[in-house]
Amino acid sequence: MRLEGKVAIITGSGSGIGRATALRFAQEGAHVIVNDIVSENGEETVKLIKDNGGSATFFHADVTNPESVKALTEYVLSEYKQVDILFNNVGISNVGRVDEVEPDVWDKVMSVNVKGVYLPSKYIVPHMMERKSGCIINMSSCAAEMGLAKRALYSATKGAILALTKAMQVDYAPYNIRVNALLPGTIYTPFVENYLKTAYSNPEEAINGIKARQLSGELGKPEDVANAALFLASDESKFMMGSPLYIDGGVTFGKNA
Repeated sequence: MRLEGKVAIITGSGSGIGRATALRFAQEGAHVIVNDIVSENGEETVKLIKDNGGSATFFHADVTNPESVKALTEYVLSEYKQVDILFNNVGISNVGRVDEVEPDVWDKVMSVNVKGVYLPSKYIVPHMMERKSGCIINMSSCAAEMGLAKRALYSATKGAILALTKAMQVDYAPYNIRVNALLPGTIYTPFVENYLKTAYSNPEEAINGIKARQLSGELGKPEDVANAALFLASDESKFMMGSPLYIDGGVTFGKNA
C-alpha cells in the first residue's frame, strides 16, 4: 500500500495509460480523482476501481479551461482536504510536418498537451506549497528527445512539457514538491490503436514498423507506464527531482543493427 491515505488527481484517466494508472494507484491505497472530458469513460474507470475494492471519484473537467480546472480543484479540496499527487496525463497527437499542420490544429494540440499541464499545476500547486508536500508527474514522451518523422507538433508539445518539468522542479523544490516526467515510447492504447487504423492503409504493417524501431521488439502496455508512474508517486523515488523517466522499449538511446 505505497500510496495509502493519499489523494491523487489523474487527468485524462478515462482510458489507456490514465485508466491503467488510476487502477494501479487505487490498488496501492490512494483515493483517485478520475478526470476525463468524456464522462462515460471516466465513470467506467471509477467503476473498475470500485469493483476491484479501490476508492475513486469522477469529476468532469476540461483541462484547457481555467474555470473548469478551478472547479475541479475546489471540489477536491472541499471533499478531501488535500492533493498529494497530480498526474498531468491528458494529451492528444497529430501527424504531419510543420508545413502540413494547419494553424487551428497547432493551437488545439498545444492547448491540450501544454496548457493541459499548466492549468492543473497552476491551481493545485498553491495547495501543495501551503502543505509543503506534493508530487507532480507530467506526461512527456520519448519524442521530446529524438526526431520522429511527421511528428513536429506532437514533439514540440512534449519537448515543452519536459522543459516545463525541469523549470517547475527548481521553483518548487523549496516547498518539498517533486516534479518529474514520464517519457514513454509507443504504448498500445485505444488511442494508438484507433490512430493506426485511421492513419495507415495497412495498420498491421505500421505496427510491425513501430515494433522494429524499439529494441524490445514489442509495443509497450499501459500498465508498463502505470508502474513507472507509481514509482514516481511513491516515496521510493524521493531522490528523483526534475527527472525524465524513460519507458520506451529502448527506442530513445538504442538502435537495432
